[in-house]
Amino acid sequence: MIPVAHAERLDFSRRPSLISFLLDLMFRIPTILLIFALVPAFGEQAHPQLINRPVLKALPLGGNLASASRPLPAEAPTNSLQPAVPPSPLDAKPTGDDAVRLQIFLDEALFGPGVIDGKPGRFTELAVYSWNEVNGHPIEDWIAVNTAARKAVPTPLAVTLVPDIVTEWVDAELPTKKSLQAKKKRMSYRSTAEFMAERYHCDQAYLTVLNGSAKINNLKPHDSLIVPNVKPFLIEKLTGARHEADGALSQRQVIVDTKINQVRIFEAAPGALVIAEPDAAEIAPVTRANRGLVASFPITPGQPKFIKFGTWELRNMVELPWWRYDQQLLDTGKRSDNALNIPPGPNSPVGIIWNGTSKSGIGMHGTAEPETIGRARSSGCIRLANWDAIRLPRLIRPGTTVEIR
Repeated sequence: MIPVAHAERLDFSRRPSLISFLLDLMFRIPTILLIFALVPAFGEQAHPQLINRPVLKALPLGGNLASASRPLPAEAPTNSLQPAVPPSPLDAKPTGDDAVRLQIFLDEALFGPGVIDGKPGRFTELAVYSWNEVNGHPIEDWIAVNTAARKAVPTPLAVTLVPDIVTEWVDAELPTKKSLQAKKKRMSYRSTAEFMAERYHCDQAYLTVLNGSAKINNLKPHDSLIVPNVKPFLIEKLTGARHEADGALSQRQVIVDTKINQVRIFEAAPGALVIAEPDAAEIAPVTRANRGLVASFPITPGQPKFIKFGTWELRNMVELPWWRYDQQLLDTGKRSDNALNIPPGPNSPVGIIWNGTSKSGIGMHGTAEPETIGRARSSGCIRLANWDAIRLPRLIRPGTTVEIR
């Protein structure tokens, strides 16, 4: 009998005897059994890794990362992967991705929902009411607008790259003291996160939810970032232009409603929304599309003691304005000789555009804090988020009637 210890040295080029074959098989069986025993263990270790692998979010809208006109497909962060969430009911205020989708849809339809954050509140409701009014739906109907949003915005989140231009628009040492701000050349963003949040119509808190605080607190050019899939506000495209009167746009009408904190823009002669049937004793209201309503945006009105109710005329529209800071004027409404000239920029108290009216010192303008729109009073003017304020020259021009009520 051949010792088992020498079995590996058998010459298998020759036909083995039955005894040799059986001995060799006995020697190999333990090894085969061990291999089969280990396979399940390996499978159990690999399974969690498969679950935690990032999932790609498709973005059929496409785009170009360099231009940031439309972000490219986004990769979900590994710490945000959750089981599939069923769609929100069509007949109610949406939640989750459907809420972001709705806010983006309204924003791009020029019915501003305020900050895009996936938490639709009063401003989103007002935007829905405006959209329903224009399209002839019952004012509080959610089915039509949710259906339209899901069709128009199939993917609410996307990925973009932090552009190189951010280095020209961020000043981490921007002072808060007005006398020191007056010595600066620009009222820049204070961080890359602030720059990117305003660029995509949201706030830093929502960017943190999407990307995590570690990334948001250390952003630099060329870093990838998950953002709302909305057309970005490109501050670098501003030139400091003065927008002049326009034959059609100057004929429009602006209604500033300080009770619901919304500005509404109408064509020169909105269509009547009531009709009288022949021989009818009363005029009967009907539901039909109000094509006279062009746009609506959330605002912060001035303090009640400074609000100038009445009808005024839009006189000028200036991008990247210098701001005359007069503490006495802010406190009492009367000018003093002790004023500072604050340079232009997104963190100017008047934001990136000034739209002055025939009432001295009263106008519509941007803001340094878009997340406070509707929740904090301005000194006397009408504040809008910068991404909304910069749209005004596309909608109205000097000569437009501005009614503050």
